[in-house]
Amino acid sequence: MSKIIVMIGQPGAGKGTQARLLSEKYHYPQISTGDLLRVMAQADTPLGQELREILNSGQLVRDEVLEELIEERTSREDCQDGYIFDGFPRTLAQAEHLESLAREQSKTVFLIRVDVDDEILLKRVTGRMTCSRCGEIYNLYFRPPKVEGICDLDGADLLRRGDDTPTAVSLRLSAYREKTRPVISYYRESGRLIEVDGTLPVQEVFEKICRSIEGESLGSSVA
Repeated sequence: MSKIIVMIGQPGAGKGTQARLLSEKYHYPQISTGDLLRVMAQADTPLGQELREILNSGQLVRDEVLEELIEERTSREDCQDGYIFDGFPRTLAQAEHLESLAREQSKTVFLIRVDVDDEILLKRVTGRMTCSRCGEIYNLYFRPPKVEGICDLDGADLLRRGDDTPTAVSLRLSAYREKTRPVISYYRESGRLIEVDGTLPVQEVFEKICRSIEGESLGSSVA
């Protein structure tokens, strides 16, 4: 049975990095609801305007908007064998929708929680920069580029997201605690949550996740 790999965690916990590595290993498309929403937010429409305001304020997008977006994206041919979610589900309603979607698509859901302390997260997110060309991620505090504002790999400009400000990050963390922690509890109680320490080196986190997905530690914290 094909898989739906779900990355759960606070903003800046490293979900996107791990999702990219998993996509390369298992050849599943990486679906970032944040990226999809930012594309939609660029549209000159009432929905685009609504999304721009929501994303800039750090609040969560309405469930019905996300559900429609998810159903359309996962119906594409590249998702038939499996796919990876980065940033979905974030509420219990979204989790219920995911369960229904998995049944319809005859897929097994693997849920990975990458956990990091809020203090570290604040530096991770507010210091984050992304290459405008290749997507490589840097951080002013933990992994600065050799030349300020320039990607080490291809020399392209580095960009910072408009919602990576201290105020917006604090709001996103508050929204996470309010809306997403019940989702974590739900999957933990069902025995389908794998928890990994996100403060470990990236490669070590990745290896632990892979062992879990391949059945060694499913349904528990990963040592």
